[in-house]
Amino acid sequence: MDSESKPSHPAHHASVLTRLVELIEQNAAELTNSWLAQMHRDANLPTYHRFDRPELYDRAFRVYSHLGKWISRETSKEEIARDYIALGAQRRKEGFALSEVIQALFLIRRTLWRKIMDEGLLDTTYDLYQAIELNDRVTLFFDRAVFFTAVGYERGA
Repeated sequence: MDSESKPSHPAHHASVLTRLVELIEQNAAELTNSWLAQMHRDANLPTYHRFDRPELYDRAFRVYSHLGKWISRETSKEEIARDYIALGAQRRKEGFALSEVIQALFLIRRTLWRKIMDEGLLDTTYDLYQAIELNDRVTLFFDRAVFFTAVGYERGA
């Protein structure tokens, strides 16, 4: 096994993470539109179906456009906590059920992973190995986002 194929090779790791961040940033609008289409088909999101579509677009786009920074560890847990506690409190004020807000976040995550797989971003054995770490980062972000959204929702504002 040469150094390029070893899972611990930092230069290749950076390129996989860089490619993921670029994919998200370059495709934020497409990801957002895909999320909107899927959201409108999801029977578990009735409040979202009635909500202002341009506002929903802006909100989902904001998540995708910041996601690269969040998963590349440029954002602290405290920043994520602040943002998503505020999001949870805002959604409660707007009349969304907490289950809908959580489902919407899960749908954002699933839309992202579909795009990653469709683009063939992780197309070698090494890349598939790295997908585990990248999935862990994305999952950790969304776990934190869901948790802090629920905290903010429960606190009200």
